Amino acid sequence: MTESNERNANNANKLIVNCLPLTDEERQAFVSAAGDVPQEFVGNPMERGTMGWHANVPSELKERATAVIGNIDPAECAQYPNLKWLQTWSAGVDRYVAPGVLPELTHVTNASGAYGQTVSEHLFAMMWALMRNLPMYARQQGEHRWHDLGRALSPEGATVLVVGTGDIGSHFAGLCKAVGAHTVGVRRNPAKSADGIDEMHGFDELDALLPTADVIALVVPAAPDTFHLIDGRRLTLMKSTAILLNAGRGTAVDPIALTRALSEDQLHGAGLDVTEPEPLPKDSPLWDEPHCLITPHVAGGNHLEVTERRIVAIALENVRRYAAGEALTNVRR
Repeated sequence: MTESNERNANNANKLIVNCLPLTDEERQAFVSAAGDVPQEFVGNPMERGTMGWHANVPSELKERATAVIGNIDPAECAQYPNLKWLQTWSAGVDRYVAPGVLPELTHVTNASGAYGQTVSEHLFAMMWALMRNLPMYARQQGEHRWHDLGRALSPEGATVLVVGTGDIGSHFAGLCKAVGAHTVGVRRNPAKSADGIDEMHGFDELDALLPTADVIALVVPAAPDTFHLIDGRRLTLMKSTAILLNAGRGTAVDPIALTRALSEDQLHGAGLDVTEPEPLPKDSPLWDEPHCLITPHVAGGNHLEVTERRIVAIALENVRRYAAGEALTNVRR
């Protein structure tokens, strides 16, 4: 049997269940990319442009699917006995790679690379809003108060420390450089460069870097070595004029220590798009901290149309690779 015939025979035993809310033109592109691999489309095109993408897969397709494009409910993964590949539309795949959720041999790929623009722009907006005291002015507006809050800050000439220099961190660093900031990166392998970063360091140098930073931006995944990466001790190492931003995982910052630091004016401010826990409890004192800007994990998602297009492009390329028997991209397991 030739290699081509063998691949065709293998493809006949595959089934891709595509949950993306695709346009007619995009569906045709996926059909072409899959070649002779059968593909079922279950996404709702009406969900395009909303944050409510759902993977509603009929039971019969769950039993037959060898590949799924979309974020299925982790609690239902056991209902996919033949699943060999899961392509998520999210960058985070923590819920799927947790022990026991999927068989060990199931490949998991994500949409990393789709979210750099949207998350970095959100971080950038938070940073500048805090520098110009806009959250506190917004509170005053609600109180009908006209009061000058005094000194503001600027990114020009500032040192921005980016902890986690993947797609998002690199994009954010580029935005900061464009307005005159000096960017310092921290990553596990400091020998590896990243766009937008002026100088790179390892995590073992974090304590020495924190006192020099005007802005500290966290874009790290959830992992044992990133849990409470910023704790009470490290908060005391920061400048009193520093701004702390977190758009990676909420567990990277100790919320009790952060609350104390803000209440004691150890920091100029904090911008949090992720918290520990999520949602942030109604009784958390961070809600009432005037120097804390909180958004409900909305930096990512598909708030920008370009993000949706990038998610589709990543999935499309991997469908082509899956059908051709080539190595997948964005592999997380």
